[in-house]
Amino acid sequence: MKKLSFLLLICCMAFEVFAQGSFNGLDMNMGNLYRLSDAETRSISPENFTGEMGKGGMAKPSDSDQRNVANAHHAARDLGQGWKVNPFIIIKPGETFTLAEIDGPGAIQHIWMTPTGNWKFSIIRMYWDDETEPSVEVPVGDFFAMGWNEYAPLSSQAICVNPGSAFNCYWQMPFRKKCRITMENINDQDEMRLYYQIDYTLTDVPDDAAYFHAQFRRTNPNMTSDYIIVDNIKGQGQFVGVYMAWGVNNNGWWGEGEIKFFMDGDKEFPTICGTGTEDYFCGSYNFDRGGQYKEFTTPYAGLHQVIRPDGTYKSQQRFGLYRWHILDPVRFKKDLRITIQDLGWRHGGRYLPQKSDISSVAFWYQTEPHAKFPKLPSWQELEVN
Repeated sequence: MKKLSFLLLICCMAFEVFAQGSFNGLDMNMGNLYRLSDAETRSISPENFTGEMGKGGMAKPSDSDQRNVANAHHAARDLGQGWKVNPFIIIKPGETFTLAEIDGPGAIQHIWMTPTGNWKFSIIRMYWDDETEPSVEVPVGDFFAMGWNEYAPLSSQAICVNPGSAFNCYWQMPFRKKCRITMENINDQDEMRLYYQIDYTLTDVPDDAAYFHAQFRRTNPNMTSDYIIVDNIKGQGQFVGVYMAWGVNNNGWWGEGEIKFFMDGDKEFPTICGTGTEDYFCGSYNFDRGGQYKEFTTPYAGLHQVIRPDGTYKSQQRFGLYRWHILDPVRFKKDLRITIQDLGWRHGGRYLPQKSDISSVAFWYQTEPHAKFPKLPSWQELEVN
């Protein structure tokens, strides 16, 4: 009997090892940090543009005649190779710089960057495999939930913005053949300086892994009852979050609007309908305590930015909000459209259809190919706040 029990125990342990299989190094969390993996860690920065092994920190101060090779050559002139010779790049007006070009399979696991200038004028794009149209196309400030071009601390699971203006992204972005990330400076006169680091792993990607997407939209002023967060998503996937920069052009409370998710053939009426803007962003009662808006930042939702008029150069109040569907993704099989009402209060206890200045970034995963994105606004349109 004891021998039989021992054999059963051995069989159970062997089955558990077989069932787990080799660990591909993705989906990292505190519960699997101890597991070994054959995944290979790499990182791209201005000190190693390709991420190759043993190729970091090779720039020389004497390379200053080659653009983007030794941008800190003056500071490093007394020290030489191996010191801090090329920690940043310079992107001139109208230029696009390829930040990363990686052969797969693998996944982006973390992005850090500190862009200078007007964050609306720097456009980050990401292409997966052999795409010619980007799956991500967003002004860099909005991608990192800084749509008003002003720093505001943000601490969440997907995005962190730290002092002084350090942008961090932890969305996992798998790819099978190739990944390409670019930054375009659409400013007509000022160059931008960019410090950045893209951390990734080379590893097997599961068959059911979808591709990361992010799309920017803006309406100023909004002239419809329902602001479109995203539309024309075709295919199977899951919506995982939204950032909104909401500028209010009227007095009073502005967030009575309901969010609506039209999915898998919904026409006039949605499958999911919220109860109010602050409710969707996981707050309540106008985000108000003691007659004041109260900023908050949590792992999955927040009102992390409130810009209050100072009576001099700033106009009406501006708000930054985020909601990440990390533990509650909104899954769709065929299509998805998301809207939110631009709704406040007027006298007599009546709702007020507003004309707000609204920007948004929708984040989702889906199978490819994806529908072509709407044309990005020009810098002249993006500049108006």
